[in-house]
Amino acid sequence: MESEDKRSYRMGARAAALEATRARVIEAAAGLWSRRWHDEVTLQHIAEAAGVSVQTIVNHFGGKDGLSKAVADAVATQTELARQVPTGDVPEIVAVLFADYERQGDANLLWIAQMDRIPSAARAAVHARSLHRAWLERAFADRLPAAGPDREHALNLHYAATDVYLWKLWRRDLGLSREEAERAMRDLLTAIDPRKEHHA
Repeated sequence: MESEDKRSYRMGARAAALEATRARVIEAAAGLWSRRWHDEVTLQHIAEAAGVSVQTIVNHFGGKDGLSKAVADAVATQTELARQVPTGDVPEIVAVLFADYERQGDANLLWIAQMDRIPSAARAAVHARSLHRAWLERAFADRLPAAGPDREHALNLHYAATDVYLWKLWRRDLGLSREEAERAMRDLLTAIDPRKEHHA
């Protein structure tokens, strides 16, 4: 008869293997969807990239929509971890934000472009906006006014100054170097510091 320790080890190893498979599928799907339209990528494409069967993907995620949600959640968690910054340190805030955008900005824009026809892309975009706003409240906690219209106005300005579309404008549309684009964002964030109004 199998001992308790041996059974616990076997169950733990099985759980670890299942989690590794799940992570591999999410990574494969995220990689494909970062370069191609959502509906161009089939479960078969993802299965081949992950080295699993389509049925395995269905067993883990229930289908493409469930996998899309899992990918969005994984990217959100990764972004949250990558954006740890000291409050009020504008150069560091900009450097960390650019590191994130340089890594996945194009993929983010590709997902945003599909919001109107892909429900999972719309959900991911709404969630990402909520997370970005919460990040702004932490990163600029030293300068944001207390609750009220002035705080909302300041948050809107900071959101516009740090949005992925502004990164796209500078880096992709205008062809600025990363150094030039980071300088532009630093200058913009310095210019909209609401504390300046009280010292004017």
